[in-house]
Amino acid sequence: MTGTDAPIDRVFLELGPLTIYWYGIIIAVGAVLAVYLATREAERVGLGKETIMDFIIFAVPIAIISARIYYVIFEFEQYANGPLWKMIAVWEGGIAIHGAIIGGVLTAIVFTKVKKISFWRLADVIAPSLILGQAIGRWGNFVNQEAHGGPISEAAYESFHQYLPDFIMNQMVIDGVMYHPTFLYESVWNFLIFFGLLFFRRINPKRGMVFLMYAVTYSIGRFYIEGLRTDSLYVIGELRTAQVVSILTIVAGVIMMLYLIKTSNVRYLDVPAKKKQAKPSNKNKGKKKKKKK
Repeated sequence: MTGTDAPIDRVFLELGPLTIYWYGIIIAVGAVLAVYLATREAERVGLGKETIMDFIIFAVPIAIISARIYYVIFEFEQYANGPLWKMIAVWEGGIAIHGAIIGGVLTAIVFTKVKKISFWRLADVIAPSLILGQAIGRWGNFVNQEAHGGPISEAAYESFHQYLPDFIMNQMVIDGVMYHPTFLYESVWNFLIFFGLLFFRRINPKRGMVFLMYAVTYSIGRFYIEGLRTDSLYVIGELRTAQVVSILTIVAGVIMMLYLIKTSNVRYLDVPAKKKQAKPSNKNKGKKKKKKK
């Protein structure tokens, strides 16, 4: 079980002192496609693409910051004795998708309060785009040879992995050892969720259900895949942070689903009623119009 070709170079392009990595290109492609999809859907359901663009202006930087904070909190030991600036050195690696999601959700809560629109309405529109961006983004981990699992056994290779494309398995050979392509497992799972959400919203479910379905299904897959990874963040001992967060998300998501099913009558495609125009003042009511002389 050894690679037949050299691994893919992490560098996409070098222009003098400027180095552009494949990871950044892949993340950018995922982000552009996600924004395009969200703005189109926002127009279709009457939310307006301007709302999505305004939200993204705030959500993207906050999500990046929160993703880094999340990572540093659970890997604090490696930063405790080093220079403080290392904590913000995102270019050296170290962000967590759960941190980004938490930051994005908190931003959405504040944003919708300020804009006086439904949080669930915005979240439902963005959910498919979010999981699409995650599905594409995992291929950045593939190029970097990171977020992989443990070594593949001979039996596992013979029964399944030998049928995967050579370029994938070649990239999973690191220092002569072939590892589980957990990036691929999660990417495939996320693509399945993406297409599932596109179908699910066509049946016009109750508002909030698309986003909650995203949160629950993603967490189910992440819980199992996280158990295979070798680069997990840990809470205490061998307790993996992502698995704990996934369990909490699944429980909270299912409870919220049941609550919406019982209490809400608003559906995904329902358009908020427009405010009634102000009625004319009654001050002059009853006064006769003066006749023109």
